[in-house]
Amino acid sequence: MNDTDPKTLPDLERIKQAIADDFDEELEMQLEDERLDELVAEGMGGAGETLDRKVYFRELFRLQHELVRLQDWVAYKKLKMVVLFEGRDSAGKGGAIKRVTQRLNPRVARVVALPAPTERERHQWYFQRYVPHLPTAGEIVLFDRSWYNRAGVERVMGFCTRDELEEFFRSVPEFERMLVRSGIILVKYWFSITDEEQEFRFKMRMHDPLKQWKLSPMDLESRVHWEDYTRAKEEMFHRTHTEEAPWWVVQAVDKKRARLNMIAHLLSQVDYGDAPRQDVELPARVRHADYVRHPVPPELYVPDVY
Repeated sequence: MNDTDPKTLPDLERIKQAIADDFDEELEMQLEDERLDELVAEGMGGAGETLDRKVYFRELFRLQHELVRLQDWVAYKKLKMVVLFEGRDSAGKGGAIKRVTQRLNPRVARVVALPAPTERERHQWYFQRYVPHLPTAGEIVLFDRSWYNRAGVERVMGFCTRDELEEFFRSVPEFERMLVRSGIILVKYWFSITDEEQEFRFKMRMHDPLKQWKLSPMDLESRVHWEDYTRAKEEMFHRTHTEEAPWWVVQAVDKKRARLNMIAHLLSQVDYGDAPRQDVELPARVRHADYVRHPVPPELYVPDVY
């Protein structure tokens, strides 16, 4: 740990230190991603050679800077944007979403990850529970899984009937055309991994106590139904890839490249520029002669364990 008292550092040095600490957040997440890399050497497989860490971080921070510009432009121009993240279990959707939103304002960019539908929702119009989460002007909404659950897990696991599936395929192209006609920028991503890579990632989760919560019984069942999910994905692409709302496939065996490629592509979907900014000046601290700061009782402080 750095024992230097931050109050003694010049303002510029303190700012640099704060920026470095901020970057450490991404480094911490990346190191957590790589905690079990040694398992590769033990014959479990995995992605193999991956992108150089320095290159990855340099490009990630550059792209995240562009995402901030995009966010500001969306807010300034009152745009509405929806991004869907779909793919097999463990394909890396969650990690990619974290990198997109990491530097963004949660009042502008928010993530929607809906649980299984309730009994009431199961008897509603299928798209009804997704509609309240759509963006208003100046918002970006990222769906961590979306209405395409019906074309994937619900179909494969028998949670919907064939008639319900057919109605979904008839309805979803028109539903998405309605979204686009209303002014929503709709981008749909499918994160693609191989059978071998999914097996490797599942085994990592089994061996990692910090990731075991990610491995649900439904995830394990998906291994049994690998070919069923493949057939479901192929029909989904065939029937819902439209000119107004095309699918984009992200090669996701290498997580680092997948994140960079996806973010770069997402940025290309909006012709954004620099939103005007007002000059900001820090106002002087107002001091009153009759103000007395009272001491905080010692028992209220969190103990200094570190």
